[in-house]
Amino acid sequence: MIKIKPFKYWHISLLLLSSAAMLTGCGSEEKNAAGSVQGGPPAVEVETITVSTQPLDITTRLSGRTSAYRVAEVRPQVEGIVLKRLFVEGSTVESGQVLYQIDPVRYEATLANAEAELAKAQANLVSARLQAERYRGLVDRKMVSQQANDDAEASFRQAEAVVKAAQASVRSAKINLDYTQVKAPISGQIGRSTVTEGALVTANQTSAMATIKQLDPLYVDLSQSSTDLLRLRRQAGENSKQLSGIKVILDDGTVVEQPATMQFADVSVSEDTGTVTVRALLPNTNQFLMPGLYVRAEVPVEHREEAILVPQVAVTRDPTGGAQVMLVNAESKVEVRPIVVSQIIGTSWLVDSGLKAGDQVIVSGLQKIQPGASVVIAKPAQALQE
Repeated sequence: MIKIKPFKYWHISLLLLSSAAMLTGCGSEEKNAAGSVQGGPPAVEVETITVSTQPLDITTRLSGRTSAYRVAEVRPQVEGIVLKRLFVEGSTVESGQVLYQIDPVRYEATLANAEAELAKAQANLVSARLQAERYRGLVDRKMVSQQANDDAEASFRQAEAVVKAAQASVRSAKINLDYTQVKAPISGQIGRSTVTEGALVTANQTSAMATIKQLDPLYVDLSQSSTDLLRLRRQAGENSKQLSGIKVILDDGTVVEQPATMQFADVSVSEDTGTVTVRALLPNTNQFLMPGLYVRAEVPVEHREEAILVPQVAVTRDPTGGAQVMLVNAESKVEVRPIVVSQIIGTSWLVDSGLKAGDQVIVSGLQKIQPGASVVIAKPAQALQE
């Protein structure tokens, strides 16, 4: 009887492992043939923009407050009792409009007395002139003495002076009588009245009866750095004192439709802050804006015909803090380019140097690439539009 030895399981396992190793080796060889052996790592897809130049007005944002164009405090110039208030508080008044009526009785009496004194002086002048004329003819004929003639001439001159003084008194009385009508010195919006009917007011008193503010136009007082001001003056030349196009923005973000025009800059620089006060003139036709509002203003400081902007996402920093971007060069490889940027405009950096028109700046996929790596542009290059 023939005995058959049982088949060892470890022989079967060895055979299966050998087959798997052969298959694995073939796969690795095929992968190497398609990858490292034939072309290295595959190129990374990135998105780029094509750098272009464009005209650009560079602005700086300043903060400030509005103030009235003109302010006039209404005060009495004569003493008396206020009989009437002739305006509505908060309304608009015109220059020369009567605001208050002060009791005029005493000033009317003073005027009447001055006019009477003038009439008396004029009558005396007639008499003195006639006497002087007679004496001139008589002194030549030796009918009156020279002394009498001189006295007559002196009396005539004195009478003339008295008439002039009386005329001045009449004018003064008329002025004081006119002052009993307290008039608006300027046109504008008048505030609340500090006096009522029956109140006693005095000439040139320290407290104002009311205040008038001219609200069209308004002043906008801004604080600007001396460096920006010098650059602004170089840009604007001789017209720097009348620079227009200043955009005013209210505290809630509302943009004022009418642009402001710069009027002047303070002649001195603050030693503490290094700033200069800039005053702009803002039209306020509908008088919607009021004095004392906090505003921000975008003031033009420079104009560039060929400005270059790049998105903020494309700009990174080197270990020293310098700005840089990654480009796709002519060989479709990544190149690091140091650049100089000055300020943010919208969502982009303003580039002072380091880039030129036509450069392909990478804006997406930066975390997957290294300098010198091969890349493929995923989307057609587009010129940056701001």
